[in-house]
Amino acid sequence: MQNQLKISNRLKQIASYLHEGTFFADIGSDHAYLPCYVCLQDSNARAIAGEVKKGPYNSANETVKRFNLQHAVDVRLGNGLAVLTEKDDVKQIVIAGMGGALITSILEEGQEKLAPIERLVLQPNTNAEAVRIWLLNHDFTITGETIVEEHGHLYEIIVADSKIKSSPYDPHRLQKQLMFGPYLLKKKQKEFYQKWKAELKKTRHVLQQMKQGTIKDEEKIIRFEQRIKWIQEVLNDESTDEC
Repeated sequence: MQNQLKISNRLKQIASYLHEGTFFADIGSDHAYLPCYVCLQDSNARAIAGEVKKGPYNSANETVKRFNLQHAVDVRLGNGLAVLTEKDDVKQIVIAGMGGALITSILEEGQEKLAPIERLVLQPNTNAEAVRIWLLNHDFTITGETIVEEHGHLYEIIVADSKIKSSPYDPHRLQKQLMFGPYLLKKKQKEFYQKWKAELKKTRHVLQQMKQGTIKDEEKIIRFEQRIKWIQEVLNDESTDEC
């Protein structure tokens, strides 16, 4: 059936953050599953599926044709936000399934395209902290966060809106909130504990290696020790009022 497109729980969660009747861009769309799913569920929705590589670009076009969505999903070949033009009336952007450093790089390089954007839905596979720092420094306010488990992997999803006056951050514990996520710290879902238990084990291992090294970076060692302390506090439900 035309409307039967099965997508992952991760993509379904991302789709849930998009407004009804949205016109959005999915950057790094791969097979264009997300744009096609959204447009099948919502006949008023429209999407741009952006891909930088020819292979995924061709796959995205095939998906769009298979579900007869050429009228709703425009597949474009280009790097990051360069696929967007001034004539596009895109209000929301999704960037998912890549590292946090790459997401921030895409946003940084495409800043001139962000002026009309009302919402960013970002799903970094790694280094979500870098994404939060970028958003904080570029007038996008985090309005929602969650963690989704899929095939043994844990994915953080960050929703950020423009022109929001209130802030989710407490100036007295900003660094900790950037690290863990201001909303994730509040609700502490079971996936949150799973993620940070694994992170604690990994961070302890890295710290041990640094201390055993011939040349010791004392400043970096202190940062890692502080990071371990914060993770332990959060996992033990101890006070998080101090930075």
